[in-house]
Amino acid sequence: MKIQRSVRVLVVLVIAVIFAAVASAALANSKPKGAGARQQSQNAYLQSLGGQGSATHTADDGDLAGSMGQYDAERFAPGTSLSGPALLDARLQANALPTSGGAWTEDTTKAYNANPSNYTDPFWSNVGSGFSLVAGRVTTLDAIAAGGTPIWLAGTADGGIWRSIDEGTNWTPVFDSMPTLSIGSLENAPDGSVWVGTGEANTSQDSYAGTGVYRSTDSGLTWSPVDNADGSDPLAGHTIFRLAFDGTYTFAATDDGLWRYDGSNWTEILDPAAANDPTPWYDNQVTDVVVNPTNPNIVLTVVGWRGPLTPDSANGFYESTDGGKTFNPITPGGDINAGDIGRTTFAWSSDGSMLYAVIESPSMLAAGDISNLQGVFVTSGSGGASANPAGSWTEIANAQTLSADGSADAYGPNSVGAQAWYNQTLAVDPTNAKHVYLGLEEDFESSDGGQTWDTASPYWNYPFACDQNDTCPNVTHPDQHALMVSDGKVVIGNDGGVYSRPVSDTGTGDWSDLNTTMHNLQYYYAGAGDLPAGGIGIWGGLQDNGTALLDPNQSQQVEPAGGDGFDVLVNPANANDMVGEYTDLTMYSSTDGGHTFNSYVSPGCVAQATVGVKPRKDCDPSARFVAPFTADQTNINDWVAGGRYIWTSSLGWKTKCGAKGCSWGRVFDTGANNAVTAISDANGAIYATWVGGGGNPGPTFGAGIVTNVRGWHQVSMTGLPDRYPAGIVVDKTNRLHAIVVFNGYSRRWIPGAGTGHVFETFDGGSTWTDISGNLPDVPCDAVVLVGSRIAVATDSGVFIAPDGSGTGTQWSNLGTGLPNASVNDIRIGPDGTSLYAATHGRGVWSIT
Repeated sequence: MKIQRSVRVLVVLVIAVIFAAVASAALANSKPKGAGARQQSQNAYLQSLGGQGSATHTADDGDLAGSMGQYDAERFAPGTSLSGPALLDARLQANALPTSGGAWTEDTTKAYNANPSNYTDPFWSNVGSGFSLVAGRVTTLDAIAAGGTPIWLAGTADGGIWRSIDEGTNWTPVFDSMPTLSIGSLENAPDGSVWVGTGEANTSQDSYAGTGVYRSTDSGLTWSPVDNADGSDPLAGHTIFRLAFDGTYTFAATDDGLWRYDGSNWTEILDPAAANDPTPWYDNQVTDVVVNPTNPNIVLTVVGWRGPLTPDSANGFYESTDGGKTFNPITPGGDINAGDIGRTTFAWSSDGSMLYAVIESPSMLAAGDISNLQGVFVTSGSGGASANPAGSWTEIANAQTLSADGSADAYGPNSVGAQAWYNQTLAVDPTNAKHVYLGLEEDFESSDGGQTWDTASPYWNYPFACDQNDTCPNVTHPDQHALMVSDGKVVIGNDGGVYSRPVSDTGTGDWSDLNTTMHNLQYYYAGAGDLPAGGIGIWGGLQDNGTALLDPNQSQQVEPAGGDGFDVLVNPANANDMVGEYTDLTMYSSTDGGHTFNSYVSPGCVAQATVGVKPRKDCDPSARFVAPFTADQTNINDWVAGGRYIWTSSLGWKTKCGAKGCSWGRVFDTGANNAVTAISDANGAIYATWVGGGGNPGPTFGAGIVTNVRGWHQVSMTGLPDRYPAGIVVDKTNRLHAIVVFNGYSRRWIPGAGTGHVFETFDGGSTWTDISGNLPDVPCDAVVLVGSRIAVATDSGVFIAPDGSGTGTQWSNLGTGLPNASVNDIRIGPDGTSLYAATHGRGVWSIT
């Protein structure tokens, strides 16, 4: 049923009220349903504002140009893309620096339980979800025949490649020292080598660019770059959807066209963006390339930017019938809408008789439809002959049919494929052309070529009757990205790691959790404090895996609060006292180590709606998807948070904000369309950074710094780069002394970006000195003052320098053994000398 826009707004307003009531009721319900309630409440509120309900279970589910595409925006601002091998160059600069300090220690080595039995907060826990042990996002899978048990490889989002010789029981990282740990594609070559395309290509906000293609000839133990004969690499700085081989060439489907390697050089063979195209990085999104398994002369590829499409968009199917020498657009017949092809994934049957495709719809995405799945399609040859990519395609599934086949999708009825631009994968059983697996938010399976489907692993168990008496089988984790069939097992990779079950299984469940030893958690922030029972508790916010607690007195790391996790505030004297964050500054606090939470903490409008409170008239309208808050360095109960406004509370864990009143007070307005990115507070001296202007990134990008030192005001930005300010710290011994760090790259890589990454003031922000010195040209994410030294977290590790050195500051790599994942946050431990680094793909590490 179609609803006119004016009526639709009224409908979603009513739904918002209903969902708010559901969320409130969940707090008192003896059978908790918090995860579903909070998500539905937030989705409905966002819809009521006139936009698509876009709050999801996944932190990265946002348009690159939208409110949630901020991870990329930080690194590109003020531009819209990154040119050249910037990350590789930064790594080379880092390698040339000296190293000071000892070795880093990996803290997060325990298995991570997403549904711990004794953490049952009725609103924030995952109790009843069916989740079990989880890891970070897995983007691609590969199996290597080894004469016995195959060797499995799992590529991850900024966590590198993990290798298992026992089908997932034990995993070992084998890519930690490479220039990037962002993985897009793993494929076996005809000569027995394994190739990896770096740069995750899921078009999510933290799908990080790569440094090209690498090859292993020892079953994934070591890797060498696949460069041009002159040593250059045109694929560096891009993301790779798929690698494919035809026996002569290697093909790479990337965010910058289709490339072919002839053994010596990479050549771009499909560059469909129009001349002078203002957005070639959209119009050259080649999302897949496959070779006919029985006729290598037929190579099929697709341009599939997720949308919205423009008049010069080149989306569609392209075919080569001469072994990849030339490609021509083809128009698929039958049920496919050839004018509405977005991100697409293909899968051939091993005998070449059937070709499957799952297609996202740019028009549905642009219209704000609850699903953006055009459908799943198949074309097959008559009498078992090879399928014809340009032939007649038959639709075998869509959002409605899949929703009716056991789905538990969190977005509502007929919402399967709500993230088909982000969650999309296909695989065919090599022994049965009609046995096909489909990954969207959930996993689906068909044994009859798509005539019927089962939901092999639902989103979660909340909608099912069996959940009422806890008899449902465990689910895996939502948001699917990888599929393979190996040694009689189907293996999946998603935002929660790796799972498998026998190919002979049908229906729901019976999945083996393979995440006990895969330590690739994607932290945004982390903090630490002493525990009353002894030891140090580490809290952190994770991509799609909630807010985590690592307690040395427990056998497993646990997830007391589910959904997405971002900033954390931890009492250094008692880690049972903490504050965590869901999306859009939705804060929650606990004083019992996460067993129960106070949900009514946040001054943000979306946040209040999320927990079932009608947003207050004085709420903050524009907190970022990942919003900052902190405590005064000298008074743990003085809190400060930032959206458009800067807010303070002096009540610590007694802070509340709801219908009957709010402890938070506005102290400064950064301006319309602006939002705070980082805050520091010491002895009441507050410094905060913001971005805005409606173009983040873009030509209207703006940034600033404000402080209350000498009264609230915007400080001078003279001499500071026009980039994203990602971190700031005020000296607790001198309120006029502060240090700010900037994300992104210099003007060498991004025009107009300026130079320098670390700047220092000794006069409250009236003047700034560039103390970047010999620091690599790399995005800086956070900064701390440790005694007389400065430590900076970056996308290429952690660096340290003596404070007060001025323009000639000499930086060193801090410590040894830290993987090359981006370090999103760094905090001082409760002893005042230890540092905790939160990596976005390799967990939390510490050093003294």
